[in-house]
Amino acid sequence: MTEPVLRDVQCLDSRGLHRMAYWQWGDAANPKVLVCVHGLTRQGRDFDALARAMADEYSVVCPDVVGRGRSDWLADPMGYSIPGYVADMVCLLARLDAQEVDWVGTSMGGLIGLGLASLSGSPVRKLALNDVGPVIEAAALQRIGSYVGQSSFWATLDEAADASWALSQGFGPHSRQEWLALTAPQLKPATQDGRDGFTARCDPAIAVPLRAVTPEVAKAGEALLWQSYDRLQCRTLLLRGADSDLLSQATAQAMTQRGPRAQLHQFPGVGHAPTLVHGDQIEVLRRFLLLP
Repeated sequence: MTEPVLRDVQCLDSRGLHRMAYWQWGDAANPKVLVCVHGLTRQGRDFDALARAMADEYSVVCPDVVGRGRSDWLADPMGYSIPGYVADMVCLLARLDAQEVDWVGTSMGGLIGLGLASLSGSPVRKLALNDVGPVIEAAALQRIGSYVGQSSFWATLDEAADASWALSQGFGPHSRQEWLALTAPQLKPATQDGRDGFTARCDPAIAVPLRAVTPEVAKAGEALLWQSYDRLQCRTLLLRGADSDLLSQATAQAMTQRGPRAQLHQFPGVGHAPTLVHGDQIEVLRRFLLLP
């Protein structure tokens, strides 16, 4: 399969129901399911390269977390939270009738996977956390908070790609073709002042809960994340950009020594976060996911 099928599932929130879209690759009847979940402002098509590489072995499912991509936007922005996202993923797994899943999560998608995998009776068999852990560095939060929630209009795909790249140096080197492929699914057609162009598919209101986080709330959240991590029973792989400003070396090392004692692999010349587009990054995941 060279292109995925777009499907959706209805999920419950505090104001009613919302639709979560997901992209499905490979044989939908395959009992081996790989769920790939993106970062804060991204969407499921980020995983196209990985999904193509894994679709012969798995049914690969790449959701657009609510508020992103082709999914609905929430009426109550405070619903943009990890517990809400975990609940949505439970609905998704029920729709897929998945008894057991492997999980790849980038940044926010890793925290969603961590939350799901730490639950009693979780179906997560293997968990790959891409550049995220229980401790999120304050400098990274400040950097991300400086641009999340801003509305923009771009006249062309190239203009949007340039603007995106200016904020995404941590992703590491990419060819122009690779970066355009990562940018195009982020956009939807728009008109401004009589001009046709593009705007982001991401709801600017995802920034609202971030702005409400106090140092005290952040500290309590960190403690809860460590508790969740220490409860993990599944095999765990931790990927880290060697120059990451979000996942520190100290936190990564601690994750290899407690809880599931994650296997750590670092990518030189990359910050936050590896895009899992390049062959060397995909091969690390293939080995982890396919070896018994």
